[in-house]
Amino acid sequence: MAKEPNKLTRNNRGFYVKMRFIHRRQAEKAYCYRYSKWVLWFSLSFYFLSYYLITHLKSPNSLSKTTVSLSKSILASRALFESPNKKIPSSVLAGQLNGTRVYVYDLPSRYNTDWLSNERCSNHLFASEVAIHKALMNSDVRTMDPLEADFFFVPVYVSCNFSTVNGFPAIGHARGLISSAVELISSEYPFWNRSRGSDHVFVASHDFGSCFHTMEDVAIADGVPEILRKSIVLQTFGVKYQHPCQEVENVVIPPYVSPETVRSTLAKSPANGRRDIFAFFRGKMEVHPKNVSGRFYSKRVRTVIWEGYGGDRRFYLKRHRFPGYQTEIVRSVFCLCPLGWAPWSPRLVESVVLGCVPVIIADGIRLPFPSAVRWPEISLTVAEGDVGKLGSILEHVAATNLSAIQRNLMDPAVSRALLFNDHVQDGDATWQVLRALSGKLHRSRRRSRVSSE
Repeated sequence: MAKEPNKLTRNNRGFYVKMRFIHRRQAEKAYCYRYSKWVLWFSLSFYFLSYYLITHLKSPNSLSKTTVSLSKSILASRALFESPNKKIPSSVLAGQLNGTRVYVYDLPSRYNTDWLSNERCSNHLFASEVAIHKALMNSDVRTMDPLEADFFFVPVYVSCNFSTVNGFPAIGHARGLISSAVELISSEYPFWNRSRGSDHVFVASHDFGSCFHTMEDVAIADGVPEILRKSIVLQTFGVKYQHPCQEVENVVIPPYVSPETVRSTLAKSPANGRRDIFAFFRGKMEVHPKNVSGRFYSKRVRTVIWEGYGGDRRFYLKRHRFPGYQTEIVRSVFCLCPLGWAPWSPRLVESVVLGCVPVIIADGIRLPFPSAVRWPEISLTVAEGDVGKLGSILEHVAATNLSAIQRNLMDPAVSRALLFNDHVQDGDATWQVLRALSGKLHRSRRRSRVSSE
């Protein structure tokens, strides 16, 4: 600022006084503005601190106090679906996934898309084999030049041969179909032979994964096909102990649950409702579990649940199918996820994305994407041998840390990690697959060649 003159003429003295007055008024306004900002900052800080203390330090004592309203859980879940299903920009993918590139083999349609004539093929619980293929085809991670690829995806749909007797997927043809596909690509391309398949990726999204059988004893006896033993298998089956069906490089993936179906369920659910079902399960619960094969379904676990809690008013247990069962999940506090023939179940995913606390009853199960989904913080694990104590276990959780579990469950990133979309979205299930593959780049022939040059 220029120095004030020592003498003022009569003509400019009025102007000078006026300017000093304006400058003083502006200074007063600036002071008030700064003071108001500090008051506002202090008020907001006090508000959020109070909210944190109230919500985090509260110790609920009863189920009625810990039952979460649907308005919170559904709004959190709906946030997952508000953003459009768009591609992640290639520059973002390159940074997040270490520049991983995938070549997708263009196999004859008899190996994949011919099966889509049955609508169930792309929507049933094993449909991750279809969803991953579709997402990769639409992704910037895909390269059209196999010389640029780190991994080679082999799109073979083995879970869409539905039985005409019971409607269940019949996978007796799986080994032959995969062997035929490998024979084809190894004869027409050099990439399988040069790595013996170690940089090739397959999907095995059924009961016992890469063993390709629905019965565990037969799956164990057959083991992983020799032709796949050096490859990478994306499979729904996984356990924490040694098992023949995971004696292959593998990534545990979630079973398929349609995002559209979840979106529809959430849209129809009353936003101001409450979870009025304490514990929910709908599914196969045999009174006499020994079936014609001589095997015990669910290792008797579901039978014990039915016999112990079928008449308990706290438990909503149904043995028959109901197409709208997701509307029951969205009303429930706890959703039971017992093993069936295999340890995993689509109920794991449905419970999480619909805001119901999954109660996992499958000893030693290995769950998908543990780095993205903190399973111990969003679920309960009950040992198969403790199913008889299930009622008291759930009551104890309801009276202690249920609110904390439900808050963790509301994180949209958790649900996103378990759902497959048509285009790869940041953090979704296909993105998690690619992230897992980016940790296996030591298998990439391209990377090893570049590093050696």
